[in-house]
Amino acid sequence: MKDTAILHENASFTAKRQLRDAIASHAFTGGFSAALIDALARFAMAKNFVRDETIFEQGDIANRFYLINSGYVCISSESRAGREVEIETIGAGDVLGWSWLFEPQKWQFDARALGNTETLFFYGTPLLAHLEENPDLGFELMSAMTGVVVRRLQKTREKLLQPSTD
Repeated sequence: MKDTAILHENASFTAKRQLRDAIASHAFTGGFSAALIDALARFAMAKNFVRDETIFEQGDIANRFYLINSGYVCISSESRAGREVEIETIGAGDVLGWSWLFEPQKWQFDARALGNTETLFFYGTPLLAHLEENPDLGFELMSAMTGVVVRRLQKTREKLLQPSTD
């Protein structure tokens, strides 16, 4: 019985180590401190999506984010005319989801997998609480996420300025 517990503990340690290494090697986290990588790993797990699977919908509660390892995700919004407007397609090395950081913590866009997509999933609510207790780590992540917000809003602006095809 004791040997089984030791094997399980070793397997768990190895899985956590692999998860931490995957986070550390992702393009988004390239400049992050070891302390922030460790914090992220505490609230992470692997999550895969299949083609056309909805990842989140505009207006729903935002309480997570993803690092994309492989595959593609379409970020879109619905126009006033009721048609889907693709804002951006993102893929490996990108981060998906920033709305969990900002009030009212509701998704600002829709996100849908365009094919089999492998991600690292982060529980935003407990991570946010941890970052509030560790403001240096919070500032480090917020600085990186702010760049994502700005790029996403620039893409949205570009789409809004394109001539209508209706």
